[in-house]
Amino acid sequence: SYLSDAKNRDEEHTDGKVATETIALLEKNGDRSFFIGAGFYRPHCPFIAPQKYFDMYPLDRIEAPTAAPGSLQPPAAWFTIPPNWDVSQEGQRKTIQAYYASITFLDANIGRLLDALDRLKLTDNTIIVFMSDHGYHLGERGQWMKQTLFERSARAPMMIAGVGVTAKGRATTRIVEFVDIYPTLAELSGLPAPAGLHGRSLKPLLGNPQAAWDHPALTQVRRGAGDATFMGYSVRTDRGG
Repeated sequence: SYLSDAKNRDEEHTDGKVATETIALLEKNGDRSFFIGAGFYRPHCPFIAPQKYFDMYPLDRIEAPTAAPGSLQPPAAWFTIPPNWDVSQEGQRKTIQAYYASITFLDANIGRLLDALDRLKLTDNTIIVFMSDHGYHLGERGQWMKQTLFERSARAPMMIAGVGVTAKGRATTRIVEFVDIYPTLAELSGLPAPAGLHGRSLKPLLGNPQAAWDHPALTQVRRGAGDATFMGYSVRTDRGG
């Protein structure tokens, strides 16, 4: 579902409130060491954002997804829903528009946090990690969801900036996992990491994005219900899934 809101200001939406409260925490704790986790909702469905963000993506410029013949019918054991959930092409286009609007609204609120760090002169001594918990299908293989083992769902954005990052503004093609974040933050902060962690520090890649890195990423998805529950797995390497 999706909804454009022409009445309420950004700050009156959930993510606007999250940004406002996070900025208040920065103002309160900026003179001491802190860890703040700001959890934004968008672009999680329902796709709700102020109207101005919808206006950035005119519907007549958005096309419904296309697919090669046969690609909309994965093995029946994977999916029990019909391709594109039986949603019309117009509905698909409106969904894509709303998703883009939601992402842009999220970007605006993250911008508020970054501006606050600059204003409070905290940018140069703060580690900033941006991450999402998953990707999302927008019609690829006829899917409109997150819980698949395909690349579009299993791959998620992650960016690290600030203290300890010397390869500023550079991306890496290395394969990393979310379990790597804990040991990374511990090392960048000069803190000992507990023994037995499954992840590994990403600090080498923060200095050299093409540093040697031979570690795969694992993804797990549960399917079925009750006694018929089963697990699906994927292993992603730099050679592909």
